[in-house]
Amino acid sequence: MTASDSTSSSSQRAGSIVTRTVERDEADVRLDRWFKRHYPDVTHGHLQRLLRTGQVRVDGKRAEANSRLSPGQQIRIPPLGHAAPVEEMLRPAPKKPAISDKDAAALQAMVLFRDDDVIAINKPAGLAVQGGTGTTKHLDAMLDVLRFDGKERPKLVHRLDKDTSGVLLLARTTFAASRLTEMFRGKDVKKIYWAVTVGVPKPYQGKIDLALAKEGGPGGERVAGDDDDGKRALTYFSVLENAGKQAAFVAMWPRTGRTHQLRVHMAAIGTPILGDGKYAGQGAIIPGAEVPKKLHLHARRLILPHPRGNKTIDVTAPLPDHMLQTWKYMDFSANLREDPFVDVE
Repeated sequence: MTASDSTSSSSQRAGSIVTRTVERDEADVRLDRWFKRHYPDVTHGHLQRLLRTGQVRVDGKRAEANSRLSPGQQIRIPPLGHAAPVEEMLRPAPKKPAISDKDAAALQAMVLFRDDDVIAINKPAGLAVQGGTGTTKHLDAMLDVLRFDGKERPKLVHRLDKDTSGVLLLARTTFAASRLTEMFRGKDVKKIYWAVTVGVPKPYQGKIDLALAKEGGPGGERVAGDDDDGKRALTYFSVLENAGKQAAFVAMWPRTGRTHQLRVHMAAIGTPILGDGKYAGQGAIIPGAEVPKKLHLHARRLILPHPRGNKTIDVTAPLPDHMLQTWKYMDFSANLREDPFVDVE
């Protein structure tokens, strides 16, 4: 924290108006998200009231919550009561779980692509992206080891299930995080997954348009098809190879990003993903096949515009060991590069 930030914090606690400058890496961030980062205990409702009454201003003018910021702009911040700046909330720093040298080296070895704004890693199956009930080891707690020469801690901009491997993108700057988050919410990102299905989907190419809704239960988070109360979910699929009628090597392109979408959709058409006991039980096993009993779902390729808009990011992740074993057993091709959905709008 700089001396000016320290002075601003003290003045604000005393009930004075302070002014903060938008930093270079905060370019194009929405005003409400800027507030969330700097003053996380200011609620959305409180901020809306401050904006409506003109107490928060940008360069002396009234602003909306969705106003985009530019470097050098001055944000007027009124007294916020008990709301403390994020710098103060982080001091003293909370204890973080220790990261072993072995884990740090392994995580750094997962990097597939890196530049000043973006890191792409090949997340292994079994590593949770974020913590939760009973989850003590997860990627979010280890992101500091991927800082490298960056000034900021890398940020998550999308998710993969714990048991799904493959390309996971991280933002290295606040600017990139804002742009990438919007891309993943829209249709700018093409995500191609590889999987093995029990049985062969028919037709070999098609789409699954089945709304999905979350449902509770003792087995943890589950999702089910629900045309009445669910949110629309759309998946394109293409059978690339098959092992008789027993199994198929399938590529999938989820046009929406619902929880467990690919797993539920493939089970819904009668060809569940190999190893997906959560949604297919014993139906996720190929009788007599000598293949690993793990989920066979891999985020193979990610294609999207660079957050700076000057090039395209196109990253491919090699298959994990358990899927390579199955590819060899089924005599599938593990190095296919073509996009099977190139002609799909």
